[in-house]
Amino acid sequence: MNKSKGWIESEISKALTKWEKDFLGRGSLSVKTDILRDMIIVSLHGILTPAEYALCESKEGMLAVKRSRTSLVESGVNDLKEMIFEITGEQVKSFHTDLSTQTGERIIVFKLFNNLEKQLVK
Repeated sequence: MNKSKGWIESEISKALTKWEKDFLGRGSLSVKTDILRDMIIVSLHGILTPAEYALCESKEGMLAVKRSRTSLVESGVNDLKEMIFEITGEQVKSFHTDLSTQTGERIIVFKLFNNLEKQLVK
């Protein structure tokens, strides 16, 4: 593969932003992708709406927001895995995600079968 690490990270960030807008109806304010060994770590900022922040003021509301947001992302996981494969040529072994209701940040980790970082041009 002759694509640079920075180029692939940028392409994943752009594709994830497009997926969010197409699938969830709105995108995050900023997205940063990092490739580390056999992992692709994506940090999305500004994903919660003002109404969701208000809901998060109670424990029940916070749990409801986390549950619904996680269900939405999980329902599109096959699209996300396909997107990673198209950009990197690597299959996703596992998918992990969590959302901070404090900061409105979501972290997504795609665990790959191979060490992608080792294959890339720096």
